[in-house]
Amino acid sequence: MIKAKLLLLSLVFLTGITQAQQIFSNNKYPLVDFRSPLDIVPPALAGSFGELRPNHFHSGMDYRTNQREGYPVYAIADGYISRLRVQNSGFGLALYINHPNGYTSVYGHLQRFNPKIAQQVKSIQYQKKSYEIDEFPNSIQIPVRKGDVIAYTGNTGSSGGPHLHFEVRDTKTEATINPQLFGFDIPDNIPPVIYSMYVYRLNKKTFNEFTPKQYFQVTGGAGNHKLNKVNTINLSGEVGFGIVATDKHNGASGTNGVYSIELELDGKTVFTSSLEKFKFENSKAINSHIDYPTFINTRKSIQKSFVDPGNPLTIYSNLVNNGRIDFSDGKLHQLKYIITDSKGNKSILPFNVQADDKSTISTPELTPGTLYSYANQNEFNNGEVKVIFPKGTLYNDLNFHYKTLPKPAGNAYSAIHQIQNSLTPLHTGFEIWIKADSSLSKYKEKAVIVNTGRSSQGGYFENGYVKAKPRNFGAFFIAIDTLPPTLTPINISEGKNMAGITKMSFKLRDNLSGIKSFNGFIDGKWILMEFDTKSASLWHTFDDRTAPGKHTLEVIVTDMKDNNRNYSITFYK
Repeated sequence: MIKAKLLLLSLVFLTGITQAQQIFSNNKYPLVDFRSPLDIVPPALAGSFGELRPNHFHSGMDYRTNQREGYPVYAIADGYISRLRVQNSGFGLALYINHPNGYTSVYGHLQRFNPKIAQQVKSIQYQKKSYEIDEFPNSIQIPVRKGDVIAYTGNTGSSGGPHLHFEVRDTKTEATINPQLFGFDIPDNIPPVIYSMYVYRLNKKTFNEFTPKQYFQVTGGAGNHKLNKVNTINLSGEVGFGIVATDKHNGASGTNGVYSIELELDGKTVFTSSLEKFKFENSKAINSHIDYPTFINTRKSIQKSFVDPGNPLTIYSNLVNNGRIDFSDGKLHQLKYIITDSKGNKSILPFNVQADDKSTISTPELTPGTLYSYANQNEFNNGEVKVIFPKGTLYNDLNFHYKTLPKPAGNAYSAIHQIQNSLTPLHTGFEIWIKADSSLSKYKEKAVIVNTGRSSQGGYFENGYVKAKPRNFGAFFIAIDTLPPTLTPINISEGKNMAGITKMSFKLRDNLSGIKSFNGFIDGKWILMEFDTKSASLWHTFDDRTAPGKHTLEVIVTDMKDNNRNYSITFYK
């Protein structure tokens, strides 16, 4: 692997060790404190840090586990368990370890904890009478040493297959940091692949779904790329660029994200994005980082090389005019993309731009709406619907549109209110109040706001309105949820002898508002029921609390609108 001289000099300055530090950074990270969380050799990733995911950047590295569960997970250094978390979705079973050097390691989608930790978790669950817990032990309760087996790899929570989700965070700020900065080595001498480039005719206007763009196919490989059948692009006025690129490492690699994107104009950097670290509250700003309208329409992730004014991410540097380039001088310009992966492998895409007034493409005139500034709180209210966009919701100024559509057939207690469209990304969501029909009066406690896909946005009734906080624009109306969840027994029934059977299982689903709680009781005493959202599986593993003999079982499940389903039987053990 050939590394650029500048990169090598920077690494020597930062660490004194040219081979250990893998990514260029202006920050110095410890390289010898941590061991690998797994003993699988060679290590391989199913997902890289900062990889582009729907509505978020991937916050860690996903270690492959050969499509299997049950590999030992090791504490990467001395420290103490600072957080015990059990979720129906998300990370599923997860552990957090605080280390003396100021960093926290995170291990997610675990199959099970080690016996000592598992016993403490179960004790907390019975104490709180809750499967889901989020506990923060102090520094003396659960100490660990480097190399201790703390858990076993799994597929719990929102995992799409067996793997270990692993993170390193700053303990004080909780910002998540690229683990490869700490010397976690992933064999890689393969440069990123650049698939295509886009030109956006911005013309000093706000970027939106109507911004004209041009597609350019990219060819080449092994780090060297070029535009297909194009030597020089004729452009004029203010322009932005975008690029589609991915990365692979050696061995069993997924299609991972790239580490940095740099754009040069005539030898000067005008845009850099580097996925060194980010804060979780800013992760949804991936929808500002990419061409969001194109992603919604095609699922293609084009990474823009210009920054929206309301984008809160701190991954950008070397910005000139936020990456917007004015080609109005009639000259020939040399541009170059430099794409780098997490091991320092680079791919280059050079191209020329001729500033030419004849190539002007006008931006379409937008249908007049209400102009809302990204820098302010904004409000729309027509008596039938009220919408509040808190400051920080918008990434760009918004040409806002609203319209009323007829009430849909069946389970609807208002007209449909179209709030902008699904092609405009939001950072924090917004508040919506919809005035209810008079016929809702006896169902007030069961009211929710749904979109036209009948997906619940939550909500509650107050002063004639149903109020909720959707995270995305769309079309919304009021519906009600009066149906309890469905609970289907899999291996248990009235009078059945469960001797020799380790657990009883159910399928649990809800039609609209979602599951709020589930509780099981054997002989009137609370038992631990476990739930996996993605498989809709609910189960209880028998232990010595259930002695041989006759028992009564009651399972009570409740949805978000307090509709209950009770299941009661007698069984034998």
